[in-house]
This record gives sequence, structure tokens and C-alpha cells, in this order.
Amino acid sequence: MNARTDISMKTDEVLRVELQEFRRQHRDLDEAISALVERATGDQITIRRLKKQKLRLKDQIAQIEDRLTPDIIA
Repeated sequence: MNARTDISMKTDEVLRVELQEFRRQHRDLDEAISALVERATGDQITIRRLKKQKLRLKDQIAQIEDRLTPDIIA
């Protein structure tokens, strides 16, 4: 089952809770990446892995927001 199908089967309330959690995780990753970069001791492979994880979360957040935001017919 792909992520798009998984999202379509969940209630709006479940999606709102997941959205809140994904946003928190995204912020946490952003802070971790910043800390590693500032110290200049951060392993580049670790930083790259964290950035990829952050991008995956951003995609999931966008998919959930799209599902929760009603389409406006102009």
C-alpha cells in the first residue's frame, strides 16, 4: 500500500494528529541539522541522511495538507 492510498483511508482527525506529529519531527530534524552544521563536527553522511528524512516528512506534510484542505472551485 503506497502513502497516497494510506492517507485516503484515514479520517481527517487521524490526519490532523499525524500532521501535528510530522511538523514536530520536521522542526526537531531542522534543529538537529543546524546544531551539527554549527559545530562543524557533524558527519556529512549523517547530515545528508537527516536532510533526506526531513524532505520525506515535508512531502508527507504536504500530502496531508492537500487532503485536509478542501478544493475551491473558482
